[in-house]
Amino acid sequence: MTPEKFDEHLMARIDKTTSVLKSKAGEYASGNERFHNFIRAAEVLGTTRQKALVGMMVKHIVSVFDIVEQSAYGTFPKDEVIEEKIGDSINYLILLEAMIKEDKLECEKLKVNALKAR
Repeated sequence: MTPEKFDEHLMARIDKTTSVLKSKAGEYASGNERFHNFIRAAEVLGTTRQKALVGMMVKHIVSVFDIVEQSAYGTFPKDEVIEEKIGDSINYLILLEAMIKEDKLECEKLKVNALKAR
């Protein structure tokens, strides 16, 4: 693949990722809480929202593994399926990254407040 062709692929992926994450926010978020579904899933499962997200992401990762396995034998799904499954995995990783960063910031705030309270 030429650098130009890869750049086209990259920009198309970024555009699609942005579009999907924005459109799905209305379906899966609630009010100002972007991670609503993961919070609710964590409550139902008795776990953390991060672990709930990873649990949901596994389905998409398995699909990617299946595509890789099948492609080793020269069998490829339609481009739409490849794009969807890999895109879903990318989207979950982006959501997980944002969630981890939010948790880290909250943890740092709690530590600062605990030190101030001393």
